[in-house]
Amino acid sequence: MAKEKEIKTNAMRILDKKKIPYEVLQYECEEFIDGVQTARKTGVPPEQSFKTLVLQGKSRQYYVFVLPVAQEIQLKTAAKVAGEKSIEMIHVKDITAVTGYVRGGCSPLGMKKQYPMFLHKSASGFERIYISGGRIGTTLCLSVQDLLAVTGGRVEEF
Repeated sequence: MAKEKEIKTNAMRILDKKKIPYEVLQYECEEFIDGVQTARKTGVPPEQSFKTLVLQGKSRQYYVFVLPVAQEIQLKTAAKVAGEKSIEMIHVKDITAVTGYVRGGCSPLGMKKQYPMFLHKSASGFERIYISGGRIGTTLCLSVQDLLAVTGGRVEEF
């Protein structure tokens, strides 16, 4: 019997091209669920699971913030980190147009454009973290250093 071919996301293709090792976790899910529920479904520690949020500054520049799934973003702190006067979450209806991904499947890797990326400082406490794989039902596990290297991101407190 033929082995089923794995469908690659943009995030996976980028990691493959750069020869960065990663692990794929698949889970059954028909629609958006939050990151805490995703962590439960995959059996991953929630504190090691990170969500991707896209924000827009007063300058109209987009920014990617990657933070623990159970945490809320502090907009004033995020604006300071991004060097903006103010910053706000983009509207759900704009996620696909800005990133190329859908809500619940937004990965910091492989967006339509590479936006400045900030990784929450708590990620530094782990060798590897779990992020969205670029579609609902797919989680990737990779090293913090590899994620920072491939995105050009930096660790910050926000």
